[in-house]
Amino acid sequence: MAKTVTFKTIFPAVSVPLNEDYSINEPEFRAYLRWIKSFYGKGIEGLVCNGHTGEITSLTQPERKRVTEICAEECGDCMTIISGVNCEHTAGAIEMAREAKEAGADGILLMPPHMWLRFGMNPDAPFEYVKDVAEGADIDIIIHLYPATSKAFYPVETLVKMCKEIDHVKCIKMGTRVTSIYEHDVRVLREECPDISLITCHDETLCPSWFTGMDGALIGFAGCVPELICPAWDVFKNPAEHTLKEAQDWSDRIYHIAQAIYGGGQPSGEAHARLKETLYQRGIFTNAIMRKPVLPLNQEEKDWVAEGIKKSGLDKVDMTQFA
Repeated sequence: MAKTVTFKTIFPAVSVPLNEDYSINEPEFRAYLRWIKSFYGKGIEGLVCNGHTGEITSLTQPERKRVTEICAEECGDCMTIISGVNCEHTAGAIEMAREAKEAGADGILLMPPHMWLRFGMNPDAPFEYVKDVAEGADIDIIIHLYPATSKAFYPVETLVKMCKEIDHVKCIKMGTRVTSIYEHDVRVLREECPDISLITCHDETLCPSWFTGMDGALIGFAGCVPELICPAWDVFKNPAEHTLKEAQDWSDRIYHIAQAIYGGGQPSGEAHARLKETLYQRGIFTNAIMRKPVLPLNQEEKDWVAEGIKKSGLDKVDMTQFA
């Protein structure tokens, strides 16, 4: 029986464990993916590899493809597999998207070229970029929307045009991070493009970002503390069956580990290092190694993570059953 590909779910943006020599620890990565897969049907029906949490900018192109292959092998029988594509030019993005498809991905998370973050872009460039990649690779796309405070932000008019005119656009990862613009754009997109999935990526303010009525989330957080994320999502996904107090209670519990990892700021290299430290302290990874230029955490940061784990009531995970 063929699996159902969905863009309306919780997508953990998975981390990648490394060996002491900075190579990918494939056996540990597979065990981690099996642990993630154990939450299938509990709110998680897909995953994203090669996202920022998966250290896409530090992986080589062959490594990105290999990571996608492993995810497809371990979880692709039932879960929607999405691979991140981050490239500075269209031809390269098409090549990476094709490789992701060959490796077993059901779709891609298409990031803006990072040169736009510094220099901005022609207003027509984002639409042309997404259209060219969609046509060139013939693969479904989650649009990675960058913050409204950045020069690489796509205005809602551009997003509507993408959704209406590019058939492969199935979902938008709403990374707006300015609440007033976020709510406005969600409302416009709901009215103009009702079939498009809208998912939050606000790890640092997850529960508040769900109040606009979202279709899920694409967050590194879900690959770190799914025991908290899945039941919290059920409250927001099925509000008629729950109370506001339940939503507040889950938000309160998530808050402490969110502070420990994100510190009230946006996900970043250092936040991803704290997330990997959380995976290490919970017994899921055997180390918290990151590739440079991200530097190792100091003891104060490690203690801060430990305190967040404790306050959020998170236990160690027995990984022997997934080895």
